[in-house]
Amino acid sequence: MFIKRNHILVGVLGLRDIPLKEEYRSDRDDIIKEFFIPCLSNCIEYDRCIEYVSLKGLTTLSMGFDNFAKNKAKLRIVSGHRFNVSDLAIIKKIFSDPTSGLNLQAEDPKFRQVREMVKNHQVAVKIAIPNSDDVVGSFSERIGLFIDDKDDVVAFSGTSNRSFSLDNRNFESVDVFTSWNDKSRVDTKIKDFENLWENKTKYVEVYDFNYAEKNNLLKFSSDWVIERD
Repeated sequence: MFIKRNHILVGVLGLRDIPLKEEYRSDRDDIIKEFFIPCLSNCIEYDRCIEYVSLKGLTTLSMGFDNFAKNKAKLRIVSGHRFNVSDLAIIKKIFSDPTSGLNLQAEDPKFRQVREMVKNHQVAVKIAIPNSDDVVGSFSERIGLFIDDKDDVVAFSGTSNRSFSLDNRNFESVDVFTSWNDKSRVDTKIKDFENLWENKTKYVEVYDFNYAEKNNLLKFSSDWVIERD
């Protein structure tokens, strides 16, 4: 069965069935509609390394893509340790006790869906913090992996945090690799992500979100990531 969403035909496909390019670029492609939505709508796991986690990004994923809304998919995020103050307050409550009620703002259906995903163990966030003088600043790796129920994988790199958002207007490019056409490159991306997830990567320490928050490892400011996703 196929349905129309945002002028894109999506349905029960495998990643291998999606016509993918090796590169998407803002001057010639609609990266969100042509790449992210088809892959997200037809994967069962989405692994992502990003510079920061935002509430808008989480709600976009939870509300916008079929398999996440139907409790069939999982999301793993490795993020840097900078947060917007208002985002952090709600994200902290969602992850510390997803069964509890939040404030009125968080009772919006978008926030409830994120809370349901956390409660159903569909979403997990870990925080990567540089631990070496060889790394100045914060964690900002930008890679992603889509995995379907046939174990086919689409890996990508080069995109920004804004690619969480359907209203993305940044100028950017995305390099795409598939397990059926570029297995060695995809295997490398998978290994890189798994090493981060298991805290086996040089120059960074990786913590569960709740541990990082409780131990005051997160940095936050009302000036950060405002008007960004």
